Amino acid sequence: MTCPRTTPPKNMRRKDKEITDRSIIDELLATARVCRIALVDAGEPYIVPVNYGYCDNALYVHSAAAGRKMDILRRNNRVCFEIESSIAIIEHPEPCHWGVRARSLIGYGRVEILTDREQKRRGLDIIMAHHGKTDANVYNEKQLTALVILKLTIESVVGKQLGNWEESAPADS
Repeated sequence: MTCPRTTPPKNMRRKDKEITDRSIIDELLATARVCRIALVDAGEPYIVPVNYGYCDNALYVHSAAAGRKMDILRRNNRVCFEIESSIAIIEHPEPCHWGVRARSLIGYGRVEILTDREQKRRGLDIIMAHHGKTDANVYNEKQLTALVILKLTIESVVGKQLGNWEESAPADS
């Protein structure tokens, strides 16, 4: 599946740390394993870590049809999300000189709750492919009926990188 690109907003204070190469942003979206979705519940922040699949400028997440996250999304489908990858702590003999080598994304979008059986199958296939299972998937009908797929359409995304990326990348942590 090919995934169209979005234009990142130009709102980072430290332009020297901004990832402007869209291929790096797409790589992070396509390879990271965990996304944190931030919601607002009656004026209070609420953040949920989820695994996901990425395609068609959207993140796909499976969810139970009931619960706090779903209650919030039914009232307000506007969200912020965060993804990071390739994090390494850079040690130094002096505590204030420690550092980090990491890449991260922060984006904004709107969530659509998919309940149609074929949309749910497609969303699950995207999630499974994202995590390495690309052959045909067979889903339990009872479980498929019980879950929903959240489609987070990305409206904007900006990337940030810390540390020296001219060296080889560290293993994800």
